[in-house]
Amino acid sequence: MNSCRRIACSDWKSGLNVILSRVKPRTNCRQCLQAAPSLSRCQATYARPAPGSDTGEKPRLRAIDLAQEVQQEKTKPQDGAQPATEHAPPSGQQKRLVELKRFTQQLQNVHPNVLAKHLHRGVLYKDKDMVIINKPYGVPVRDECGATSISSVLPVLSKMMDGMKIKSDTQLLPCLRLEKETTGVLLLVRSAEVEKHILNLRKNNQVQRKYWVVTVGVPVPSEGVIDIPIIEREVPGPRPHYKMGLSPLFKMNVVGDGLTKVRGHRQAQPAMTKYRVLDSSNGCSLVELQPFTEVKHQMRVHMALALTCPILGDHKYSHWEKLAPQKLPERIRTRLGLEQSKIRYLPLHILARQLTLPGTKQADVSVTCPLPKYFNQSLSRLRLTLPDEKDDE
Repeated sequence: MNSCRRIACSDWKSGLNVILSRVKPRTNCRQCLQAAPSLSRCQATYARPAPGSDTGEKPRLRAIDLAQEVQQEKTKPQDGAQPATEHAPPSGQQKRLVELKRFTQQLQNVHPNVLAKHLHRGVLYKDKDMVIINKPYGVPVRDECGATSISSVLPVLSKMMDGMKIKSDTQLLPCLRLEKETTGVLLLVRSAEVEKHILNLRKNNQVQRKYWVVTVGVPVPSEGVIDIPIIEREVPGPRPHYKMGLSPLFKMNVVGDGLTKVRGHRQAQPAMTKYRVLDSSNGCSLVELQPFTEVKHQMRVHMALALTCPILGDHKYSHWEKLAPQKLPERIRTRLGLEQSKIRYLPLHILARQLTLPGTKQADVSVTCPLPKYFNQSLSRLRLTLPDEKDDE
């Protein structure tokens, strides 16, 4: 093994030739390993011609030099921007946006076992005939487009409620429809006979269901009953689509001093909704709704088109002629901590608050669902007071 010696920087060219000629490749000499950094520095200096020199040859571009230049460009601050080492703390609007993005995507494509565990933790009531759970936001009750639904995980939920027994003959069936964007009390029955009994009670208006919604605007009058049929209509335009719309049986006279009854449309469905304003503040209202019929999007259509007070986060019925995110006044956006360009992440504020069923041999079954976090935060930001808190004041 040949020994190596250091070369003075004053004679680096000749020293480089001596080292290259005397050092063999793949040597394990400790002195050579120590001299390797000096050798690399000499080679790097030799590869770059001196400034202003005209050698007639193009300087060779090395990968390491290119990587260093790219890194310097990335770390270099732009005009008017802060240096890369200084990170501005996220604003309240950014935090709110990240939170809403995460919320609108949660439980959308979750594993069935995870959803079943979540539903099991959200059981509000159970007996030998029925189970009432707290339905999460954004999860469909029935199977839709292959996405994970509540119906698809009911066999797993049934086993969890029976203690994960190997043999279990019990089953759970969804009863009383609840829309995908609605959260709150959802009734599950243990047999087809119980489901038939519940549906007969609903047909005779013996099942009481109350919803809480946050509306953009204040309904006038503060309480009443909306009795206007609903029909599905096609909305023409650049992006044709279908929406549920009103099909009234009366119209205003030309003079405007009375109503005239018109012929009802064959495809229109009767729809009746009772409403009551619980509180109003900052241009929004907390409204209690009690539907007496079950038409698709009934509460959303009645609030948006009949009372011109669309539900907060209802991006479909806030505009009739187009498909676009809900447009909110600046005052409400400021309260919610959102910009108009990010309103599309705002969830629909409909909560199935209470379900009351008549009892046969015992007292009525009445279950109240707690407010979800996003709903409670919106009430707090808009300074809307709950009825219980208003009574305590």
